[in-house]
Amino acid sequence: MARLTKKQKEAVAKVDKNKLYSVEEASVLLKEITYTKFDASVDLAIRLGVDPRKANQMVRGVVSLPHGTGKDMKVLALVTPDKEDEAKEAGADYVGLDEYLQKIKEGWTDVDVIVTMPSVMGKLGPLGRVLGPRGLMPNPKTGTVTMDIAKAVSEVKAGKIDFKVDKTGIVHAPIGKASFSADKLVGNANELLTTIMRLKPTSSKGTYVKSIFMSSTMSPSIAIDTKIG
Repeated sequence: MARLTKKQKEAVAKVDKNKLYSVEEASVLLKEITYTKFDASVDLAIRLGVDPRKANQMVRGVVSLPHGTGKDMKVLALVTPDKEDEAKEAGADYVGLDEYLQKIKEGWTDVDVIVTMPSVMGKLGPLGRVLGPRGLMPNPKTGTVTMDIAKAVSEVKAGKIDFKVDKTGIVHAPIGKASFSADKLVGNANELLTTIMRLKPTSSKGTYVKSIFMSSTMSPSIAIDTKIG
């Protein structure tokens, strides 16, 4: 096991492993225990009492974080020529169609989100094995397959993220950067948690939210009280 640095030891010592923190307490503490020289990402890991193998217990959704993600999301708009200007004006980083489909086919995936139109989805099908594992396949449910390209691009740039429960029953989602004020982290965390609570499947029995942990890149994780919403 790797030895902890002095700063890492100090960070671990500040977290009471026997305590469940409020979102507010965790956000303040997280800023104290993040020592990275770069602006670390802050994430929530929410373990849900669902069986993701059952379609009626799949938890998936989108949320617009009120304070954004702190990351400049790179957006590719796969659109027909008549929609190119709309996508560019909304702030898409890459705009086009066939040339980008070819690049993706050759393995290029240097984007965070792909936005497209219903009429183009047929061309993306064969690229599923490249886009699927990277979470880049556009989906009408997340608003990335739409005729309103400008709105889709603008929302992603403003801090809209999509999330889904993984096969182990955990939702991992970014809620900002370590440079954010504690208040901004609280606002983003609460927005995400409220959205997840709203998506509780009717077929889910027992405890829905089993655990919540907040952490930043390389920081210890902080357990958060699940009595939310």
